[in-house]
Amino acid sequence: MPCLLGIDNGLTVTKAVVFDETGAVLSVARRRIPQIMTKARHVERDMAGLWAATAEAISDAIAESGRPASEIAAVAATAHGDGLYLLDRDGNPLGHGILSLDSRAGDIVARWDGDGTAEAALALSGQRPHASAPASLLAHIREHEPERFGAIGTAFACKDWLRYCLTGTIGTDLTEASTSFTEVASQAYAPDILELYGLGALSGALPELALPDAVIGGVTPQAAALTGLVAGTPVVAGLHDVTASSLGIGGYGVGQVAVVAGTYSINETVSTRPVVDARWFCRNGLRFGEWNNMAISPASAANYDWFLDRLCKSDQKAAEVEGASIHERLGREIGEAIERPSTVLFHPYLFGSPHGSTASAGFLGLRGWHGRADMLRAVIEGIAFNHRVHVGDLRQGFEMKTAKLTGGISRNPLFAQLFADVLGMTVTVTDTEEAAAWGAALCAGSGIGLFSSPTDDPRDLASIGHDYHPDLVRQKALDERYGLHSDLAKALAPLWPRIEAFGSEGAE
Repeated sequence: MPCLLGIDNGLTVTKAVVFDETGAVLSVARRRIPQIMTKARHVERDMAGLWAATAEAISDAIAESGRPASEIAAVAATAHGDGLYLLDRDGNPLGHGILSLDSRAGDIVARWDGDGTAEAALALSGQRPHASAPASLLAHIREHEPERFGAIGTAFACKDWLRYCLTGTIGTDLTEASTSFTEVASQAYAPDILELYGLGALSGALPELALPDAVIGGVTPQAAALTGLVAGTPVVAGLHDVTASSLGIGGYGVGQVAVVAGTYSINETVSTRPVVDARWFCRNGLRFGEWNNMAISPASAANYDWFLDRLCKSDQKAAEVEGASIHERLGREIGEAIERPSTVLFHPYLFGSPHGSTASAGFLGLRGWHGRADMLRAVIEGIAFNHRVHVGDLRQGFEMKTAKLTGGISRNPLFAQLFADVLGMTVTVTDTEEAAAWGAALCAGSGIGLFSSPTDDPRDLASIGHDYHPDLVRQKALDERYGLHSDLAKALAPLWPRIEAFGSEGAE
């Protein structure tokens, strides 16, 4: 019986997941990947260390799967999108990989916003450049590290580095290529786009693109020795993790929105024609003639994780000792808080926002009689409100009848119901373990003919999905709270830069 290996590399963890041909998880192995932050706004990782950790995870996953490596029929990787990974002209890592949390290029993006470059990029590529976009980071390296810039042989993405380590082949896929450099209508590299960003010297550094399920090589003997895979095992091109997550939960398609509540607030819907708007990225889908429209900001469940890590340490330790779940304990508290009136609101902008780089997080309406549960309720509401900002934008360009929700907080029925009430639409949570890795595995299976296409999910999605329908009374109350959340953001817009200025000394 054939198995599939999906590799999912996030911002802190790399995972290897072995699936059987029905989509059942046979094993999962994880390794944490340290982040390197030598300067403010610089968030990086060691590329060799990333590969070593991923190889270890693959080896462990195979050993724990109960299946021999010879039964793994194909491999695919997905990883955090955007950011930047560089090779020199000899194919060696050129400095650290740069994560999508990096914001060093914010000044360049601000300049492009002011001189017309951003508008030209939107018309040409379907998106305005942002701080962690490959184009912005390359421009920063050109200005601040000219020697490194001059040594660039290849500029590609995280999952492309893992593919290179597995197969020795250099390339990218249709979805990842569109993070900066493709023309929105043709979906191929735009001939003049490098010059638009002042990056004309890199004309030979963009890797060849393939469809996500195209077999691009086999596992090399060197990679086989490190991972336990069989040399020659087919490897497909893989895909951007945003698209992989949508695919993995059955949320990739026209007429629905996939909502990923993770580190980033990710909200995406597929169209069969390009619809360009500054409020979303119009990027390539899985096939030519498909576009994945993504409204994104780094303002989602990472805010909840931050609250737990900074303000609930003792409770987390107690839960570990008891063998209990801190999330279940807090979920009960939040459920009780939702049932009573509250003035507490929260803007979930600890790590970024849809309102520019100076917007910051904050509680409003907080009083001395409020407790932790009231604050956590506000955090979860604020996260859902931020997703509504993006989903509301997408509704201006696309008809969406249902939503598919994934991410850690989606496992709590209380939170899933809150999303349905806030979005005002039926929200489905699919019982999917390791959604992004399964999206990659679907591409691997399609590449070898096990599935007819990446969307040919062998699971009965209806039977593994739970629907949450809006409660009309709660929806009305949350509409009012969302309106105030939005009005407060507008009112604070001129003040956020002044607040940010207090922390600018020594920032870089």
